[in-house]
Amino acid sequence: MSNKLQSLDAIQPLDGGRTEGPQDSVKKEYEEGLRFLEQKEYGQAAVALHNALVGFEQKADEAGIANASNQLGHVCLCRQEYEAALKHYLTALAICKTANDRMSILAVLTKIVAAQRGLKQYAKAIAVCLDMLDLYQDNRDPQGTVATLEIMAEIYVENGQREKAADAYKTIGSIHKNFRHDTMAAQYLEKAAKISCLPG
Repeated sequence: MSNKLQSLDAIQPLDGGRTEGPQDSVKKEYEEGLRFLEQKEYGQAAVALHNALVGFEQKADEAGIANASNQLGHVCLCRQEYEAALKHYLTALAICKTANDRMSILAVLTKIVAAQRGLKQYAKAIAVCLDMLDLYQDNRDPQGTVATLEIMAEIYVENGQREKAADAYKTIGSIHKNFRHDTMAAQYLEKAAKISCLPG
C-alpha cells in the first residue's frame, strides 16, 4: 500500500477534468480578488471580486455569490464605502439565512454592524447586535455573547449613551463572575463605574 498522499489540488473530476473552463476562471478570479484584498490592493480586489460575482451569478452558484458578496463587503469596508459594504453584506446574509448557516450568519452580522457604525446608524447596529445575542445564547456561546456586548458598549459610547454602555459592561462582568473569572469580572465592573462617572 502506498503511503504517498495525493494533494487535493491534484484530484481530478471523474470525467478526466473536462469540466474546466468558465467555472475554473470564475474561481481563479475570486482567489485573485482575495489575494489583492490581503495585499490591501483594494481597487484590483474590487474588480476581480466583482467579475467573480458576475460569474457565480451566471452559474446560479449560491455559495459563490455569498462568498464573493461577503468579500466585496470587506473591500468596501476597508475603503470606508459603508453603504456599498452594507449592500454586499445583506446579499451574503440572505443566502446564509436560506442555507440556515448560523456561523456564517453571525460572521456577516458582525460586519453589518461595522458598516452601520461607519454610517452612524447606531440604533440599527444595536438591533443587529441584539439578534446576534439571541443566536449566541441559542448556541450557548458565552464568548460570542461577551464579544457582542463589548461591541454594543462601544456603540453606546460612540452615541453618547454612557449609562447603557455601563450596563453592557456590568452584564459582561456578571457573565465572567458566573464562570468564576473574578479578575475579569472586576475589570469590567470597574470599566462600567468609570464610564458612569465621566462628565457629561
